[in-house]
Amino acid sequence: MRKVLIMEDEENIRSFVVINLKRAGYQAVEAATGQEALDKLRENPDIGVAILDIMLPDIDGFEVCRRIRATNKQMGIIMLTARTQEMDKVTGLMTGADDYVTKPFSPAELTARIDALFRRIGGDNSGDDELLVQGPFVMNTRNHTLEKAGSRIRLTQVEYSILKLFMQNPGRALSREDILSGVWGREYEGELKIVDVNIRRLRIKIEDDTANPTYITTVWGFGYKWGI
Repeated sequence: MRKVLIMEDEENIRSFVVINLKRAGYQAVEAATGQEALDKLRENPDIGVAILDIMLPDIDGFEVCRRIRATNKQMGIIMLTARTQEMDKVTGLMTGADDYVTKPFSPAELTARIDALFRRIGGDNSGDDELLVQGPFVMNTRNHTLEKAGSRIRLTQVEYSILKLFMQNPGRALSREDILSGVWGREYEGELKIVDVNIRRLRIKIEDDTANPTYITTVWGFGYKWGI
């Protein structure tokens, strides 16, 4: 059974999420504090997705996210954010989260986001065992790795999926809606800014000069384009 960590200090919210995770066929691992979440992650290395609340009494969700990403690029991470805290969403994504859900949220919305992350983690490699080679980049689509000039670049699953979409469409301008649909799925109802924040993260990792990107360029008023 696929495991999901829910880190939330409000017991009523945590219990609500746990009930719905179990109904959706997931095994829930609960944590009420940041330290407890880190302990549970060490005890359960097979956790596939972590749901992290931001405001906690000890270690906040941002720091837990950073610590996860320091050792695990594959785990899916969803941040729980307050509706009025716009910067929380951007900060969460920049620290390595894959997605965010705004409180209050519906069980169906959260489950859909978790399902989408597990699909990306599992990967559908049917007919997809090949190398994408463009300029200094080599992407191995069998083992989900990227190298630039022979050096490995560590990507999250979302970053990998975005870059793969670009490399499969070189020179083509992709709208934010194209990227959102291609990576998060057509049913995704989140905001377009999640695309922009992930592009910013990708540029930090692959560009020689993030102030003047040459690989992922902006098509003003439309989206982005991959070009070597």
